[in-house]
Amino acid sequence: MNLQDLTSEIDKFVQERDWKQFHNPKDLAIALGIEVSELQEIMLWTPTEKSAAKVQEKLDEVESEVADILVYLLRFCDMAGIDPIEATRKKMEINAQRYPIHKSKGNSKKYTDL
Repeated sequence: MNLQDLTSEIDKFVQERDWKQFHNPKDLAIALGIEVSELQEIMLWTPTEKSAAKVQEKLDEVESEVADILVYLLRFCDMAGIDPIEATRKKMEINAQRYPIHKSKGNSKKYTDL
């Protein structure tokens, strides 16, 4: 399944429940932020070096939150007329310019500090 097929499946799910009336960019963005927070909550107070193990320990919960995040992100993109693949390609081109390998390799500084 590709992103367009998944987006269509999500749209059908939403239409069948008459939820489109509740889906607008503002509320979808808020819902997306809430779902990201729920993913973060799974690892809250977990030491950084143990976070990967925590993800594996709580994999079912993590997968559920990742799915919620993707659903809301795809709904947002659909409502806003954004192709998430094309938007990502554009952003990667920008990032390649902002973070040239010779300056950023092994470095976590923001591009404005390189």
